Amino acid sequence: MTDAIEHAAQLIGQADALVIGAGAGMGVDSGLPDFRGTDGFWNAYPALARSAISFSEIASPLAFRMEPRLAWGFYGHRLALYRSTVPHEGFEILKRWAGQMPLGAFVFTSNVDGQFQIAGFDAERIEEHHGSIHRLQCTGRCGRAPWPADSVVPTVDTEACQWVGELPSCPACGALARPNLLMFGDGEWQGDEFEHQATRMRQWLRSVHRPVVVELGAGTAIPSVRYFSERVICDHGGRLVRINPREATVPTPFDVGLPMSSVQALRLIDAVVEFA
Repeated sequence: MTDAIEHAAQLIGQADALVIGAGAGMGVDSGLPDFRGTDGFWNAYPALARSAISFSEIASPLAFRMEPRLAWGFYGHRLALYRSTVPHEGFEILKRWAGQMPLGAFVFTSNVDGQFQIAGFDAERIEEHHGSIHRLQCTGRCGRAPWPADSVVPTVDTEACQWVGELPSCPACGALARPNLLMFGDGEWQGDEFEHQATRMRQWLRSVHRPVVVELGAGTAIPSVRYFSERVICDHGGRLVRINPREATVPTPFDVGLPMSSVQALRLIDAVVEFA
């Protein structure tokens, strides 16, 4: 791995811009659960395992229509977990690298946990491709724009995965609220805010000349981050450092794949990287 680490450090040190692509594996080092496969999801939510409810079934608009307390039990637990989770040291390493780049950094993430904002990254330079659990939208389609979830205080019976007390509601019409994130089979997601983020990302990418993409914990099961990373290196002449314990294959021999955890790889690269 020594040569691969040194190659990754060279790509980062010579770049004029850092593109961070983050998938679900990025949060594992912070202690967030890994939903990879049904077993991983059910280990995190045994109440759903007992009822044989899969991730795709509970993470859907239909769950909010049919079982709103169960759906909010799941998402309320996640909201509380993400609020209380301390981002791991890899976030600080990436922030420090971004500060060394002439054009800084931009984050593209499929995660809805808000960990980059909690870690102090500029919210104007984050594209949350699947939305955010920290925002809500109305299920009644009353026309109210999505709003921050700051006032929601999750109270969840974790043993039963059930929301306790009054369910979150729309301040305009009183209908049930739901997280403003892209679910499975979701034709109701209000993604305007995240389209604005994507527009800012596209505008920024037009200004870069030697970007390096550092992709962390993005697998092939939901490949949106991997597709984005490879599109950047194709369209903007960049190079890719792909960090993934199980799926580290890279598209060209000029890129680097590191089969290890996010924190482990970032520490090793940080120890040898030198900026131009």
